[in-house]
Amino acid sequence: MPIRVVLAEDHLIVREGVRRLLETQPDVEVAAVCDDLGSLLAAVEAERPDVVITDIRMPPGNTDEGIQAAERLRATDPDVGVVVLSQYANPSYALALLEGGSARRAYLLKERVQEPEQLMSAVRAVAEGGSVIDPKVVEALVAGNTRGEESRLRQLTPRERDVLREMASGKSNAAIGASLFVAERSVEKVIHSIFLKLGLTWEADVHKRVKAVILYLAESD
Repeated sequence: MPIRVVLAEDHLIVREGVRRLLETQPDVEVAAVCDDLGSLLAAVEAERPDVVITDIRMPPGNTDEGIQAAERLRATDPDVGVVVLSQYANPSYALALLEGGSARRAYLLKERVQEPEQLMSAVRAVAEGGSVIDPKVVEALVAGNTRGEESRLRQLTPRERDVLREMASGKSNAAIGASLFVAERSVEKVIHSIFLKLGLTWEADVHKRVKAVILYLAESD
């Protein structure tokens, strides 16, 4: 079965370029093409796609409609993957996208459209329940590539990595405890240790949590 995709992009040239790219893929079917948030949500309801590819900004507000769509679909259509295309490497958008969990979510810079294999890899990943974060966003977040020998993740114990993996799936502390057969209080202590080792000690808890997940995803291809 092909991956059914709804594409939302208000810029005609970009929209047609991405559409034509998708149509060259034998395992992809373009179910609908939209140019604003309202038509995107209507197309998802009508077409029941596997994946949505959406611009981050489009009518009616030209602010963060792609993020809004991803948040709404997590509640109404949790099995639909979302790939957000953006020209902004600012990590705040990626943080907002992943606040409800990282499963079936990808954040890519629009320049990746020039690299078809990158876009298609993200489409296939979210269709299968995975996540992708553009490397440039990670670099902006941690001021360097996390893949080398100095990766902060290398400081984590096996238990801490297990908890971080569960965090990346969007689980609460209680759900993590149940999954790993440990007390919720123990999970809280492990998460605190993770934050300390990753240098995430000064922000609101939700941002620390999501940033830790982004770091994890950067090394979990």
